[in-house]
Amino acid sequence: MTPPGPPRVDPAGIRQTLRAAGLRARHSLSQNFLVDVDVLEDILAEAAPVAGGGVLEIGPGLGFLTAALLEAGATVCAVELDPGLAAFLRERFVTALAGSGPGSLRLIEGDALDQPLTRLLPQPYDVVANLPYHITSPILHRLLGEPPRPRRLVLMVQREVAERIAARPGGLSYLSVFVQYHAAVRILRRVPPTAFEPAPAVDSAVIVVEPFAEDDRLAPADEDALWRLVQAAFRERRKMIHNVLTRQLPVPPARIASALADAEIDPDRRPQTLAVGEWLRLLEALGPIGSDERGRRSPAEPRSTR
Repeated sequence: MTPPGPPRVDPAGIRQTLRAAGLRARHSLSQNFLVDVDVLEDILAEAAPVAGGGVLEIGPGLGFLTAALLEAGATVCAVELDPGLAAFLRERFVTALAGSGPGSLRLIEGDALDQPLTRLLPQPYDVVANLPYHITSPILHRLLGEPPRPRRLVLMVQREVAERIAARPGGLSYLSVFVQYHAAVRILRRVPPTAFEPAPAVDSAVIVVEPFAEDDRLAPADEDALWRLVQAAFRERRKMIHNVLTRQLPVPPARIASALADAEIDPDRRPQTLAVGEWLRLLEALGPIGSDERGRRSPAEPRSTR
């Protein structure tokens, strides 16, 4: 089924819709409503909804993309934090909310960070979201950090974050390594501030994240050790990796030097230059790390405040 395009929207129309509903864009919730039809259509084309296919939408806003997903026959679960927008969506989508199966909508009013996101829909399901910038990292950790993972994620995020997630060795961060361990990532397109109402102060980008098969990952205990290793290294990302790990891990320097040699990693390299495969080789060469309070953090980054 070819999905219909989203309705024609523009900044004036968004402002009028908000006023008519007694709503306003709330800066405290990072609300910026997408009004560029070309961007909406690109997101919809990449999401490629099919009749009966499950789609998790985080932050549906005024429901323009939601409407197009429903018209394509998708089974949509939308999570909206703003009570006013949730009330607006309940009024707009009365029929879809009353239905079940293809073209139906389940609306959850609440914080996406408080929801069991990977269990709201049966597999396979996709994710479409215009993410508030301050929750991008914790949302990615919740969606990728444990099964059942989505089939595909099409996300609007801050451009700087998109480039960090999709970075190549030399510009990697902990978030880059985490996402690229779990999934293939590409930037679909860049989005200027003028595509939103109100316009944000930064550029945005649409990224496509396609998780790898579940059997492509380490066993849970080994994966925990991987994140402990990576987190330790990125506490001093611009320092030489041998020196960083010696300071940050309860492992003798000689053993770290030996592991780096076995993994064919120059000890003078910086953590931001190591690709995912090199981290995996280093973990295997290093072996058990031992007990240390600094290494007991969850791989998920701290939750941002709203």
